[in-house]
Amino acid sequence: MQFSEYQQWVSEFYQQQNWYRHDVFRRLAYLSEEVGEVACAVRAIEIGRERPDQIEQDQTQKRENLIEELGDVFDNLFILADKYNISIEEVMQKHQAKFIKRYVDDVKL
Repeated sequence: MQFSEYQQWVSEFYQQQNWYRHDVFRRLAYLSEEVGEVACAVRAIEIGRERPDQIEQDQTQKRENLIEELGDVFDNLFILADKYNISIEEVMQKHQAKFIKRYVDDVKL
């Protein structure tokens, strides 16, 4: 699946669920929450459980949790971009060009 196809699917799915209606400030709050959950998932992989009363997951479960949380971050980013009529491809192309100009072109000088 291409990024544009997924972005379109996310937009349609969120609209069907009536989640798309949330304003961008609420979407930013959701994004922040999901980034925090990514941090917790990475911590679980790298350090282990947070509290002694938690059940330790195996590495497969930890990896699956990280994938799930990264997906939640992607969805929130895709919806934010969609609300401003920005394609993810445009974001990727411009970001890559910025890095090439900043880091690669400077090396050639």
